[in-house]
Amino acid sequence: MDRVKSKNILIISVCCLFISLGAGIALASERLSVKSSVANLRNGAGTKYKVLWQVERYHPFLVINKKDDWYEVKDFEGDTAWVHNTMLEKTDTVISMKSKCNVRSKPDTSSDIVLRVEKGVPFKVLGRKGDWINIEHADGEVGWIIKNLVW
Repeated sequence: MDRVKSKNILIISVCCLFISLGAGIALASERLSVKSSVANLRNGAGTKYKVLWQVERYHPFLVINKKDDWYEVKDFEGDTAWVHNTMLEKTDTVISMKSKCNVRSKPDTSSDIVLRVEKGVPFKVLGRKGDWINIEHADGEVGWIIKNLVW
């Protein structure tokens, strides 16, 4: 009887471990973006915590933790902070990772440059074509960027 009981406890423990690991992986892989014009990033889960920095609309994050209505998020540079869940939404967005990224009129390196952006500029994704991403800035500017320039 004790052997069967021990085996059942072991099986239940292993199942619980896999379930909790799976939930953590699902949460960590969730990618959300800022839906408001500006969002405060804080050093804790609540308005009483210090604002570390602010980001603009479409800024993408990976969710790494959740506490009540707050998400701990990681950005493209690996920085982490907390943001209230009402500031985020599930929209496909990207952010420029390099300085002087060319945004072009068509998905081709020979097409006109419509915009040149610095590192850290977020965009909403409108579509994809091969290695190119059709993007829109929060101010309405639209163009194409090669995928190796964004996160």
